[in-house]
Amino acid sequence: MKCRVDEVAADLYRLATFHPEYGMEFNQFLLKDDEPVLIHTGFRAMFPVTLEGVASVIDPSTLRWIGFSHFESDECGALNQFLEVAPNATPICSTVGAIVCLNDYADRPPRALADGEVLETGRRRLRFLATPHVPHGWDAGLFFEETESVLLCSDLFFHAGENEPLIESGVVERAHEAILAGMNGPLAKDLPYTADTEPTIRRLAALEPKTLALMHGSTYRGDGKAALLELAAILTRTLAA
Repeated sequence: MKCRVDEVAADLYRLATFHPEYGMEFNQFLLKDDEPVLIHTGFRAMFPVTLEGVASVIDPSTLRWIGFSHFESDECGALNQFLEVAPNATPICSTVGAIVCLNDYADRPPRALADGEVLETGRRRLRFLATPHVPHGWDAGLFFEETESVLLCSDLFFHAGENEPLIESGVVERAHEAILAGMNGPLAKDLPYTADTEPTIRRLAALEPKTLALMHGSTYRGDGKAALLELAAILTRTLAA
């Protein structure tokens, strides 16, 4: 496996590794700033290729923050390996994530972020949004980079395959196809539908992101608000019933 590195927004790098056994990409996002941030770590087994991707942009030892949406091996499996190579790095996650997972799992104490809390990394402002069960997991949260208006989407808009790094159309259609294809598969019901699902996605849409940085699939540049509202409608039609 090889990590492909592309700059998908100013100083935001998509580190994409296609895993043939899963048939999908696992993307990490590196924000290059005074205090560099890595969002998602990938699997432990993928650490060498992910580290190589990080090292093509910055010295990995200078990482300051390592974040993720929810506790899952592709989100934070290699967290402790990154903490080992980056002595000043601190894990960041939701308050629930710290209490139920990272306080025990992480080799270094995490910083638990409150809903709406902003992390200033130099020129950038990274806002944390608590989003329980969106995409999944009661500890879930998403990061919004306010300066360039980038929403780091985790599993929202998931689509499989090996994709182009950046698209300007079709992200909703790809996500819809993936939702329909997965409804009867082994990972069915991975996106729970609750009374909070649509309000949460509408809250994300209100941010009016210009870029949607997907963990699985192409990064989308365009009208993020419209894409999120369309996704909310699709989830209501397909999952609420």
